[in-house]
Amino acid sequence: QVRLVESGGGLVQPGGSLTLSCTATGNTDGIKSMGWYRQPPGKQREWVATITGYGSISYAKSVDGRFTISRDDAKDTVYLQMNSLKLEDAAYYYCMREGPSGAIDDWGQGTQVSVSA
Repeated sequence: QVRLVESGGGLVQPGGSLTLSCTATGNTDGIKSMGWYRQPPGKQREWVATITGYGSISYAKSVDGRFTISRDDAKDTVYLQMNSLKLEDAAYYYCMREGPSGAIDDWGQGTQVSVSA
């Protein structure tokens, strides 16, 4: 079983930056695609970014150019550097890890990002 633990959320002003981290522990069983989703208040969870085991990266249009996803496989950790944060970026951010089939096998507990003046 794999456990994902996020950290780095908090309160930031519009235009500010935050970096989220997500560390996988347990039976990680090799390098898998990892990424981030978010759920704004009162809305459905939405995909933010993914980084594959080969380092291929993709972003949602709403964050492309402002967010950067990266990974450190030696630490089983994925990061999300968020710059130029907007009010609409406020949400709970969830880390995920895909299994061999490409389906999401594991979720983190979430970390809250608040954006307010």
